[in-house]
Amino acid sequence: MKLVHLSDLHLGKRVNEFSMIEDQEYILIQIINRIDEIKPDAVIIAGDIYDKSVPSEEAVRLWDDFLSKLAKRKLEVYAISGNHDSAVRFAQNSRIIDQAGIHLSPAYDGKLMHFTIPDEYSEKSGDVNLYMLPFIKPAVVRSFYPEEDIKDYTDAVRVALEHADGSIDPTKRNILVAHQFVTGAERCESEEITVGGLDNVDVSVFDDFDYVALGHIHGPQKVKRDTIRYSGTPLKYSFSEKDHHKSLTVVTVKEKGQVQIELVPFEPLRDLRQIRGTYEELSDKRNYEGTRREDYIHAVLTDEEDIPDAISKLRIIYPNLMKLTYDNTRTRENKVIEGATDIERKSPIELFEEFYEKQNNQEMSDEQRELVSGLIESIWNK
Repeated sequence: MKLVHLSDLHLGKRVNEFSMIEDQEYILIQIINRIDEIKPDAVIIAGDIYDKSVPSEEAVRLWDDFLSKLAKRKLEVYAISGNHDSAVRFAQNSRIIDQAGIHLSPAYDGKLMHFTIPDEYSEKSGDVNLYMLPFIKPAVVRSFYPEEDIKDYTDAVRVALEHADGSIDPTKRNILVAHQFVTGAERCESEEITVGGLDNVDVSVFDDFDYVALGHIHGPQKVKRDTIRYSGTPLKYSFSEKDHHKSLTVVTVKEKGQVQIELVPFEPLRDLRQIRGTYEELSDKRNYEGTRREDYIHAVLTDEEDIPDAISKLRIIYPNLMKLTYDNTRTRENKVIEGATDIERKSPIELFEEFYEKQNNQEMSDEQRELVSGLIESIWNK
């Protein structure tokens, strides 16, 4: 069985106030062309279809057109909602389009959508079991299973999988589509970051799956093993992604324990990249002639003095200049708030304790710590 794994389309996305709709339309056409070449049995889309819970009309039309093209090719499509999507809106009319082979996971209701898919290896290894888990929070899972001990995101995913239809048989071939942050994955600026890593899911909860098709992280990567994988976004959505190599993930599932991964690179309409030098160097025709001046650009000027109206002047040469910053003696002397780089590595209660101590010149009492810890947990898991 051959599968195409996509995620995080973020249709309707704006980057530095530039609409990405034209670029997204271009890349979706490229995806269709790649699919025509690859000829997969199914397409998996692991969440964050839209960039906002209430998407623009342009974004909705783009998604509808993409699904229509997939349906015309008689492909089975398995798509879940991500943290940017409205799970309810995402699955509207899902029962109708389900008949066309387009399977949209509804908002989590205590169960997982489960499909049993036959292929040429079914006789020896059994049919492929595909499970769909939309983005979840601990409070949501706890509302369906109040008797379970659910303290964090790992517990939430574990309980959701334990209550999957028919239970998950580790001797069978199992595939999971999910949209969570798995501990160990590398983030970038365009993703939502949770302070203290409260949204982390331990990779061990996926031990029973032959392949885990993940969404949420924008850089294509594996987590612990090749078959637990983020496909990443098809386009670059921040300058922290400038060195990413965006790709389509092709997954070939053979006999039990045999899964092959292939990455098919994308070619964007406009790349997102950084250029660097003095204003004179960046505006010298000898330096920019023959380059892709239509790309989305972050210009880093190394002049010691600010250039008046530099961004407007450079946009004459680089029409899609998104960002301009300086790197010189003055900017390098700017002080950074001490300890800010540790924010992601510390829990919210640790950060609050540090703040309290600096404000009051004394440590929190055990009673205060217990109160704040309870408040943090109740707010974060809503």
